Amino acid sequence: MGKRYETDVRVRFSDLDALGHVNNARVLTLLEEARVDWLWADAVQNGLEGLVNAIVVARQEIDYLRPILFGNPVQVDIGVTRIGGASFTVDYELHTEGELAVRAVSVLVPINLEVGRPRRLTDVERAYLAQFVAG
Repeated sequence: MGKRYETDVRVRFSDLDALGHVNNARVLTLLEEARVDWLWADAVQNGLEGLVNAIVVARQEIDYLRPILFGNPVQVDIGVTRIGGASFTVDYELHTEGELAVRAVSVLVPINLEVGRPRRLTDVERAYLAQFVAG
């Protein structure tokens, strides 16, 4: 089984909607903050600055299972489900109060900024991402 990156993301009051739970659109922000923590902290510490210099979300899928309320941070687990030639897919599980609240999937594409086009993942990037693939 591949390892999963785990982080806590703070819920801000501005994330809440009129019903008092995190607005569905703001869940994207929670996913982004967890992904940035993973890539900008862990990946960069492992020498993969190129992976974070230019990356875009090509696809996003979210299943909302229960409301996320203001209070305790949301625990986010991130894994990799697919590594392609010029993209990779990550899955997320967001837990609140010890229960699964959201499942999500993102397809991420590294970009060559000089030409503004997708670029292929390097062997080093692929090896780093492979650590997070469930076996």
